[in-house]
Amino acid sequence: MPRCLPCCCGLHTSSTPQVYVPTHVMHGRDNGGGGGGGGGDAGDAGDGGNGGFIPFSIPLTELERRARNHAILCVVGFLILLPIGALVARYSRTLRYKWFWAHWIIQFLIAGPVIFTGWALGYKTTNELETPHFTDPHQKVGLALLILYVVQMALGAIVHFFKLPSIFRGHRPPHSYLHVLVGLAIFILAQWQVHYGLFTEWLLTGGLHQVPESAKHAWLALVIVFWVLYGLGMALLPRQFKQESQARKVRKEDPNSTNTSA
Repeated sequence: MPRCLPCCCGLHTSSTPQVYVPTHVMHGRDNGGGGGGGGGDAGDAGDGGNGGFIPFSIPLTELERRARNHAILCVVGFLILLPIGALVARYSRTLRYKWFWAHWIIQFLIAGPVIFTGWALGYKTTNELETPHFTDPHQKVGLALLILYVVQMALGAIVHFFKLPSIFRGHRPPHSYLHVLVGLAIFILAQWQVHYGLFTEWLLTGGLHQVPESAKHAWLALVIVFWVLYGLGMALLPRQFKQESQARKVRKEDPNSTNTSA
């Protein structure tokens, strides 16, 4: 595990700590200079209220940059793109099949590369830390989320493109309900995962920089907004069920008609 710099860097609420360096070091001289030091002493006195010390920020280390990029991509993938795709489906299902392609493009074509890239960066970060893989909660849940995402994409394709035997014609098949449940499980796990990463796992980078409070507030906002919008979207269920009931009636009258209850 990388070591923290000495305590002179301090622990600040911002993500970029400051180090205070003596002004004579920054100016390339010491305070004991000869007779020409009069003007310099006045300049040192004007360096602010830090007692002759100049603050400067410490940049992120390579490890921290990789961990940060991993976090950003996974947040975008799991807490922004996937929820948007789910809400598109929730709010537009009553438009029949017109909703599916927007849902599929967001969940697979857009979110997929973001999620896999973010996951790979997390794997590389663990390699750089020289710690075993999949040993702590963050790593284990990260692997579980990746597996669930792949399973969810497969379930979505089966629900839409492959129809089971006629016992399910005009009715919602069991794997359709499973698709919904797996999706909700992914959101719950991803929200916990990001919280754990921000509040706990980030410390493995060495503790030199703290996670900004704005990032923690953003996590909370994303969680609240998603569940509020998803809950409001459930109000469309009666209309959806009514359309599916009408589709079942059509199915009874014409067994060869296309099932629209996917």
